[in-house]
Amino acid sequence: MHETTSVENITVKQIVTECGFSRQTFYRNFIDKYDLINWYFDRLLEESFREMGTGKTLCEGLVKKFQYIKQERLFFTAAFRVDEQNNLKDHDFYMIYEFYCGLIREKTGELPERNIRKLLEMYCQASIYMTVKWVLGGMKEPEEELMTLMIDAMPSHLEKLFKEICIL
Repeated sequence: MHETTSVENITVKQIVTECGFSRQTFYRNFIDKYDLINWYFDRLLEESFREMGTGKTLCEGLVKKFQYIKQERLFFTAAFRVDEQNNLKDHDFYMIYEFYCGLIREKTGELPERNIRKLLEMYCQASIYMTVKWVLGGMKEPEEELMTLMIDAMPSHLEKLFKEICIL
């Protein structure tokens, strides 16, 4: 496999051959190659999520996430081009949405109310769209600039809540 091979053109057979594992081992751990991509993405984001959960601000967490993405430019450029079932964009949405809901519950003691969940859903979708656009556009803007745009685009009700629970 070459670094320039698109995700669509990589087969599970190539992955297991390259890694020295059997197909059985691969499928015991992953549904498909996109599940492997999502697993790798999860590992990259764990640290930035952990930092946000331990008192770091949303701004710091976003910059950290974008730094990871930039470090792993090749991976994310290929992964964000995929629109197949089980793709990274959908997985990223689910991860971020669930993270924010969990963080709100942890900080307030209750699940976010319905309106906040809907706003959060729209905000997470827009954030992923902008992240993908940034990645596929060559990551020209600095991470801090992208973070500022995402904070500026936050709905006022979310901004108020995030300030109340001290993550913004």
